[in-house]
Amino acid sequence: MKRSFDLLGAAFGLVLLSPLFLLIALLVKFSDGGRIFYGHRRVGRDGNPFYCLKFRTMVEDGDAVLAAHFAANPEARAEWIATRKLQKDPRVTRVGAVLRKLSLDELPQLVNVLRGEMSLVGPRPVVTDEIERYGPAAVYYFRSRPGLTGVWQISGRNDVSYDDRIAFDRHYVENWSFQKDIVIILKTIPAVCASRGSY
Repeated sequence: MKRSFDLLGAAFGLVLLSPLFLLIALLVKFSDGGRIFYGHRRVGRDGNPFYCLKFRTMVEDGDAVLAAHFAANPEARAEWIATRKLQKDPRVTRVGAVLRKLSLDELPQLVNVLRGEMSLVGPRPVVTDEIERYGPAAVYYFRSRPGLTGVWQISGRNDVSYDDRIAFDRHYVENWSFQKDIVIILKTIPAVCASRGSY
């Protein structure tokens, strides 16, 4: 039932949002002439890696920019080590900052849902080198597909600590129900509008 809902929801979303996709694609392309989409390697169900699709929100030479930023700002490196995020990320473009604030950069993940790599609702997608930090809780990320939205997204996103993220995702996997998925999707709309913890 969950997979059928994912297929129907993702297909409907792609058709309904196609004008918005086109607009965002043009904005990203004309902002700096770079790529429109970006695929970031994540860990999926059964530990299988996949490329999580997003509209590109960073400059093309992001690794070099980040390395230079860390060299000049040790406190930024410490923030990155602790959270894998930066509140003031020098790699993010102007268009990218807006897309991130409204979570519009994640819309291409509807394609990941159609492919069966993700679900509309599920645990937060995690990167390969991050999964070690989850310890024994990593098994919960292998038992389900990562979600386009989830408890983490409606509970503060980047304002939530690592321990809380793990607790949210573990509880979701252990207590999944179709009704809870519907509630999370409905709560995602006001959470995105509020932009809490989104950067």
